[in-house]
Amino acid sequence: MKFQEKNTINLVLESLFETYSKRVPDVTKITNAMVLNNIISDQSEIINDHIAFRTMAVDNLGINSFEKIFLKHGYKKRDFYSFEQKKLNAYWYSHDEKNMPRIFISELKVNELSKNAQKIIKHYTNQVKKDPVDSINLNNANEIIDFLSKPLWSLPNLDHYNQLLKETEYGSWVIYNRYYLNHYTISVHELKKNYNSLENFNKFLISIGIKLNDSGGIIKKSKDGLLLQSSSVANKINANFKEGKSLISGSYVEFAERKILPKFKELESNKINSSHRRDGFETSNADKIFESTYQKQVNK
Repeated sequence: MKFQEKNTINLVLESLFETYSKRVPDVTKITNAMVLNNIISDQSEIINDHIAFRTMAVDNLGINSFEKIFLKHGYKKRDFYSFEQKKLNAYWYSHDEKNMPRIFISELKVNELSKNAQKIIKHYTNQVKKDPVDSINLNNANEIIDFLSKPLWSLPNLDHYNQLLKETEYGSWVIYNRYYLNHYTISVHELKKNYNSLENFNKFLISIGIKLNDSGGIIKKSKDGLLLQSSSVANKINANFKEGKSLISGSYVEFAERKILPKFKELESNKINSSHRRDGFETSNADKIFESTYQKQVNK
């Protein structure tokens, strides 16, 4: 992500992306292959559809805390989504400025988990005594970047991680990965001809050795057929636990195709912009995209 105007939120987004791309080798692998195949000339040409964060619905944390960073900088809260089986809630956020990525923030409904899982999670999250975002100067990019890159609780032990993994893979991900960027998303419809459909772009991804999440099918399609999404499976990271290192799920890359809304079908292609395309998200799509960090996908 590169922005011409370096205001606070743009500096934060750039920093997030820089850290994320170092942790997720697939990001550079995909970008380099796109350059090699003349799809783009460099990373800055990729339009980022959205970025996503995961958090816990506990005192002082969760969506109500995390969203303050983005609401302060011109983002507007949009639709609510519920994922009953995974025990998750989520909202997405939009920005009026052109090419600003949508934000998708989800949270784990910790109080709906087993007593044991709740006890493990709260052993860590109870270390946060007040809303940490309230202590940040939200006009200072460096303070926000520092907050998003430092741990909020002590280093988890591997036994706790593995116990959570059995009940809530989302919860185990957050307890270790914290507020690391969960994924960024390539707007496939913005790419050049022959690559601007998700079906074609997926063929390209497979040809360069990217493993795709096949939960619910390689392409997840909204009920109206206008939002198509795919994702890579998470790259593993060599995580430090109290007991030593262990390979666990890190982050991944998503790919989205937003089709033109029926009422704008007759518009000339050079007049089409984001306002003419399907916006928002789809619960059924997102439900399967979450599984990009799940063992069943990562260990394929």
